[in-house]
Amino acid sequence: MNTAVRMPAVAGQFYPGQAQALEHEVEEYTRFQGEKIAARGCLVPHAGYMYSGHVAGAVYGKLALPRRFIILCPNHTGLGKPLAIMSSGAWKTPLGNAAVDEKLAESLKRNSPLFSEDAEAHRREHALEVQLPFLQKLQPDFTFVPIVVGTSRYEALEGVGKAIAAAIEEEGADGAVLVAASSDMNHYESDEITRAKDARALDRILALDAPGLYEAIARQQISMCGFGPAIAMLTAARRLGATRAELVRYATSGDISGDRKAVVGYAGVVVL
Repeated sequence: MNTAVRMPAVAGQFYPGQAQALEHEVEEYTRFQGEKIAARGCLVPHAGYMYSGHVAGAVYGKLALPRRFIILCPNHTGLGKPLAIMSSGAWKTPLGNAAVDEKLAESLKRNSPLFSEDAEAHRREHALEVQLPFLQKLQPDFTFVPIVVGTSRYEALEGVGKAIAAAIEEEGADGAVLVAASSDMNHYESDEITRAKDARALDRILALDAPGLYEAIARQQISMCGFGPAIAMLTAARRLGATRAELVRYATSGDISGDRKAVVGYAGVVVL
């Protein structure tokens, strides 16, 4: 059994490197008053907490979080295999270690030959790491399966979604595993253009329309880095019975920086 610990790559950069400061920041971002809801999937951003932490936190704070997660993120580093999974070990953050769900990971690999065991793709990738402190604070003792998505082929993305749904059903845990897709939205165009492009993508996401999202990304040239994880998540959620989605919060980096000339969009969505 591999008990290796994946060390944090962006602590002190994308989020506070000290436990007390990190815990305080997560608490601020996840404040929620009202009845929490159970979801089958979600879309959350992965920029530095200063820019998108309030969007991701609004999603996590609203959800009745289960104890098991599948988290998909894009590949920003170019390292590793196209669909890289880790099936054992733990990931370290300033809040402690988060354990990989070995049983769920093995079920995923049984249900699809697409996944490759590959720690290298995860070693320097920030998009998944930044999700973990939210879960560590809100749902202690959770387990998760990390997947880096480095392919843009629709057939493969759909296949990942089908495998995720099959694995969750196989585990007898329908409704007890949350599938989280990590993605920022359009990149480095004006605030006006970014909001318009993101609205087109979100229209398809809120309709649970994975093929439509893929087509919109291509036709409208929307630079949504995690459209692959989003397509896989939507595919899985639909197969598990999801019927609707809700936009929890939307923002751009310009809301924080004041620079509206070249922004990144951030969306928080829950799939129910």
